Amino acid sequence: MPVIVGVHALVRRAHEERVLAILREHGTLSRAQIANRAGLSRTTLSEITGDLLGRGAIVVVTTDARHRAGSGRPAELLALDPRSGQFLGVDLGHTRVRVVVADAAHEIIASGLTPYPAKTSLPARIRAALALVDRLGREQGIGLTALQGVGVGVTGPYPAGTARGDVLAAFRERFAAPVLVDNNTRFAALAEAGTTDARDVLYVRLADGIGGGLVVGGRLVSGAGGVAGEFGHVRADPDGAACRCGKNGCLETVAAVGPALAAAGVRTLSELTARRDEPRVKAATDRIGSAVGRVMAAAALILDPELIVIGGPLVEAAPGIVGRAAEVIAAERMIGAGSGPAIRAARLGDDDGARGAIAAIFRQSPLLAGYETPQETST
Repeated sequence: MPVIVGVHALVRRAHEERVLAILREHGTLSRAQIANRAGLSRTTLSEITGDLLGRGAIVVVTTDARHRAGSGRPAELLALDPRSGQFLGVDLGHTRVRVVVADAAHEIIASGLTPYPAKTSLPARIRAALALVDRLGREQGIGLTALQGVGVGVTGPYPAGTARGDVLAAFRERFAAPVLVDNNTRFAALAEAGTTDARDVLYVRLADGIGGGLVVGGRLVSGAGGVAGEFGHVRADPDGAACRCGKNGCLETVAAVGPALAAAGVRTLSELTARRDEPRVKAATDRIGSAVGRVMAAAALILDPELIVIGGPLVEAAPGIVGRAAEVIAAERMIGAGSGPAIRAARLGDDDGARGAIAAIFRQSPLLAGYETPQETST
């Protein structure tokens, strides 16, 4: 009998840990959604959540009444106790730093931005980030006393280099919490994947530079050398211009903001938007969409994703780029290979990198691993 009781206790504990891990990763969910993700029956899930609610490990935060189409009883939405932890996401971009603070229920409780010149040194960018965290704390009354983790996104195709080490050291010195550093565009890919049920997602961001990310099986893939998803340095035009990586004709020489504005004959993204129906501008954005489509089509043939997301300020200024890319991807698809991936523009804004940094921390955090458990009687 004691052995059987012990096995049942271990199984129940495993179920509880699974439920907590799902809420930690996904935020607010209904019991039905948790049961589906955990592979548990509704009865078992109800017992597990009832016990966790009784011990204060999770809470009811709201219902799904606003989103229901029918007239049935609204379902309660559950989350980790928001007070049990805080998470800090930082995106050290080329021209600004973004900071986002979330609670354990995945609610954003503070966010802010500080711009700086493109040639700002890394130490100065780090100082700007830390100053922004301090300012948000003063203005919004957030002391980060329950900080569980810090995620920091950095620019560049080689996050494992000295920049990553310098950032890691600076944030570890400042905060008494685990620190994770990776490429900011890969973090953005993770954030975008979080807006969909798709498990396999390719993401490319068209900005001052071009980066991307791969989410496979719901997990961010960095690759052996930390450069997975660097679509900006895939050759799009063999006879194209020299790229900063040393090659010629990379996608970044065609579809980054600078080359795009030059090809369209405009000076700013706002001007590009205002004149996007003019023949020269439209021809330029069509060429960009075709180049992006060719690169993503090749990646799709290799990786077979469910979803391809194209984002960044260039896409916001010229949404037609996504449509043209989708046409090229569809044309390159293998005959008989099904409908192919869904293709859409990014849903999140400029804070996607900071949000993705938090999403990465949620997947690693041991939050509530030591929550109070019932005392087992010995026999």
